[in-house]
Amino acid sequence: QTQVVDSGGGLVQAGGSLRLSCTISGRTFSEFTMAWFHEAPGDDREFVAAIYWTTNHTAYGDSTKGRFTVTRDSAKKMGYLQMNSLKPDDTSVYYCAVSRGFLGRDRTEYHYWGQGTRVTVSS
Repeated sequence: QTQVVDSGGGLVQAGGSLRLSCTISGRTFSEFTMAWFHEAPGDDREFVAAIYWTTNHTAYGDSTKGRFTVTRDSAKKMGYLQMNSLKPDDTSVYYCAVSRGFLGRDRTEYHYWGQGTRVTVSS
């Protein structure tokens, strides 16, 4: 079984930065995608960014492109989401997820999820 643990959320002022972390453990696959989604109250869980573990290919959602960067450290089996120029609209719970597919943007493609980490951006 694959375990996913996400962390690093907090309170930050608009314009600030945060880095979220995702630890992947247990049974993993030789090829997989790690992604970040966010879910605000009353909204669907939306795609933020993804990275394909073996080739480092990345994909980004339209609202975060240019401000957020997804990376991974293969040796530590950890992934990261660097969030810069944060806006109040970025306030949400962020989830790390793992899929055996390639850079999927649909939450139904992901079967392993972290518990979520809350990000609050004040104006």
